[in-house]
Amino acid sequence: MSRNAKINTLLLLVVAALAVLPLLLGLGDHKEEPFTGADAEAETAITEIDPDYEPWFSPLYEPPSGEVESALFSLQAAIGAGVLAYYFGLRRGRRQGEERALAAAAAPVTTDAAKVPRAATGDE
Repeated sequence: MSRNAKINTLLLLVVAALAVLPLLLGLGDHKEEPFTGADAEAETAITEIDPDYEPWFSPLYEPPSGEVESALFSLQAAIGAGVLAYYFGLRRGRRQGEERALAAAAAPVTTDAAKVPRAATGDE
């Protein structure tokens, strides 16, 4: 197994452990909603500290349910991942193109008739 394959396997195991361990250890079992977001946690903490707190502004759009909110968040994450993947793919493609252009410029020019491709005339 190559070094890169070992590193990729280790990273995959770490990601799987990060996803599964909180469920196995029962983290959040004492809460009504065990895995709420940071916004909900902050709202709960503020309400406990100052029950009369009035927010400065309200959201522009309030999703009708938690499922719709999760779907919109997932869509946002997917779009962001797509933009990043496009950017890094474009960078890699440009770098490979530059390397090929430099390699082609550095290659010796051959005029040997055996190495020059024949034109397709259809007389073959």
